Amino acid sequence: MLSLGIAAFLAAFLLMGLRRPFLWVLCYLYVDIVAPQKFIPILAGAPLSFVTFMLAGVAWALVDRGAGTRFTPRQGLILLLLVWCALTTHFAQFPAAAATKWAWVWKALVFAIFLPLTLRTRLRIEAAALVMVLSAAAIVVSGALKTLTSGGGYGLLHFFVNDNTGLYEGSTLSMAAIAIIPLILWLAKFGTILPPSKPLRLAAWGLVACCLLIPVGTVARTGLICAGLLAVVMLRSVRRRALYLVGLAGAVLLALPLLPASYTERMGTIGHHEADESASTRVAVWKWTLGYVAEHPLGGGFQAYLGNHLKIETRGVDSSGAGSVEAVNVQNTTDNARAFHSAYFEMLGEQGWPGLALWLTLQISGLVQLESVQRRLRRAPLAIDRRDGALALALQQGHIVYLFGALFVGIAYQPFIFMLIGIQVALVENVRRRLMPGKPRDEKRAMPLPAGAAPLRAP
Repeated sequence: MLSLGIAAFLAAFLLMGLRRPFLWVLCYLYVDIVAPQKFIPILAGAPLSFVTFMLAGVAWALVDRGAGTRFTPRQGLILLLLVWCALTTHFAQFPAAAATKWAWVWKALVFAIFLPLTLRTRLRIEAAALVMVLSAAAIVVSGALKTLTSGGGYGLLHFFVNDNTGLYEGSTLSMAAIAIIPLILWLAKFGTILPPSKPLRLAAWGLVACCLLIPVGTVARTGLICAGLLAVVMLRSVRRRALYLVGLAGAVLLALPLLPASYTERMGTIGHHEADESASTRVAVWKWTLGYVAEHPLGGGFQAYLGNHLKIETRGVDSSGAGSVEAVNVQNTTDNARAFHSAYFEMLGEQGWPGLALWLTLQISGLVQLESVQRRLRRAPLAIDRRDGALALALQQGHIVYLFGALFVGIAYQPFIFMLIGIQVALVENVRRRLMPGKPRDEKRAMPLPAGAAPLRAP
């Protein structure tokens, strides 16, 4: 029944695009995030991602081409990164493996360039954000329910499909689940497609709770770090900071006794990476990467990590002896072809210093632009401006979570994040067009602020 239901939903989605071609853009977002062809037998082997990708391009060519959108500097940065990745793929150290990764990376980058061209209006920007959140929620809610019933476990929590790629990889999903929390709250408070209401707010907070359960179910240390960072970052925007801190502390104290032992034990290794082989391996790979780019400053192309040879040392304290004597156990192991386990080192090892510079410029410029939008709209008299300012804040908070989580996960080219970058570009451009000097502001057409919504707070 699930297979037939999802297949019918997807067919209806595609058919509705015949009347509203922009829906094909949203359909691509859904297909690329959820990947129903991986777990629906009737869709197995179907090139859904490619088909919806092409339909999204057709929709733009038929409806939106020449509609007044412009090619922005951030899109130019993505284009430069795309070209550089193509060059490093051509000269890659491991051509076959590099070609396999290039097959999906180019699509993620091209769609990130393309998406802002289709998001010409506030309604379309909101629709894209809503579809992304709901698509991710399908995976998140599934994982949260399995966490509540089985407790999950490292490498044991399976979602729709037992597939360790895309958002179905535990650490990646943990990061993404925490990163979309500000967007969930923005949709519940300022959304127009699903107008704010008490049932919607309850559903939103339920989804937030599911997002927080994902790091528990996957036992991903990255998720815990991201959740802590988001709690700090959100201090900027809450109205009653003292109450927020008290509530946060209370929630942590209530949750700690309920956490499974496997989760607390794994989280305990965060401060002692020498005693954990997984964490020690990360450090060893990062050291190898620095040595590698010293000899190959332009990078080794995709999957360059396949050439690494590592010596890993772990240290543990054994206090089981008599008295208070503690013995330090040192173990040395070797390993080969271990992944980068960091987006920053992934970019550095694969694309060299030029690629890392382009990627960092793309990320930092986004944070700066979103900050500029917030400052410009903070005390705006129109509700529509305050709504956009709040969206800029939500996107910025989510992006900060991604950049911090990316320190520990190799997600430099994660399509979900590049989709969010596309929404950022579209929002900044939409605000720029609306507030162009000399352009009249029609206050009669200003969107009313939803009930209970408050202006964006100053930092």
